[in-house]
Amino acid sequence: MKILLFGKNGQVGWELQRSLAPLGEIVALDFDAQNLCGDFTNPEGLAQTIRTVAPDVIVNAAAHTAVDKAESEPDLVRTINAQAPAVLAREAQSINALLVHYSTDYVFDGQGEKPWVETDATAPLNVYGATKLEGEQLIRQSGCKHLVFRTSWVYAARGGNFAKTMLRLAAERDSLSVIDDQIGAPTGADLLADITAHTIRATKMQPELSGLYHLVAGGATSWHGYASFVLDIARRNGLPLKAAADSIKAVPSSDFRTAAKRPLNSRLDCSRLKKTFDLNLPDWQVGVDRMLTEILEKLA
Repeated sequence: MKILLFGKNGQVGWELQRSLAPLGEIVALDFDAQNLCGDFTNPEGLAQTIRTVAPDVIVNAAAHTAVDKAESEPDLVRTINAQAPAVLAREAQSINALLVHYSTDYVFDGQGEKPWVETDATAPLNVYGATKLEGEQLIRQSGCKHLVFRTSWVYAARGGNFAKTMLRLAAERDSLSVIDDQIGAPTGADLLADITAHTIRATKMQPELSGLYHLVAGGATSWHGYASFVLDIARRNGLPLKAAADSIKAVPSSDFRTAAKRPLNSRLDCSRLKKTFDLNLPDWQVGVDRMLTEILEKLA
């Protein structure tokens, strides 16, 4: 099996290079690739790359994910998050390749408290969510075999993430204010990558498994709950922090002014994924604990 991976240096792309390796040959590209185009601002260049490589599977881990910045550059975001994936889908259809693509909980408006299922009505609140939804729709309309995974709150030990930011701020400040009315599941890039590899193998054998799935870690928390969990583990591991446990203030989203509006309810129901592929999704604390172990070992 030949796999063409876009976005190799992102958090998910980096983990995919590991998880996909047992499946076959990987051609992994980033936006600045030299011999083949991996630049999502050049959709037709991507098409030529696919024609040259002729893969069995195309995995798209590239996206414009700067949610607030997206509000000021909607045309660029639409090119990267919708038009480029549409070209990947068109080319996948033409060579009968499987396309894997990642989407987001931001396709929903965040109302209520019930976890979203794949068939719920979408109503994105910002440019990022709208362009990711358009990307999903264009992939589906292409008729190509596809796996589209909606996920949320993605992190990895590699690169910047929310946990690292909390550790830094708690070491510098006596108190922190963290949002407590946005609810979701912190989801590790390693979990996404491992599930991706499993589902690719299954879908190549059973193409009827193609479709849209929700994919997040088990359970749910707020950003405040996430921060408290991270800092509690850091204290138990002896990391010096100025901010005491009772100084992590829970505040509403309205206390932070941002260019893009965020959904409050980012819970995703993953029942379809688990049942279809016979999978278990560990609770979010398991992955975060593992990620923190790696981070804290480097800080020690």
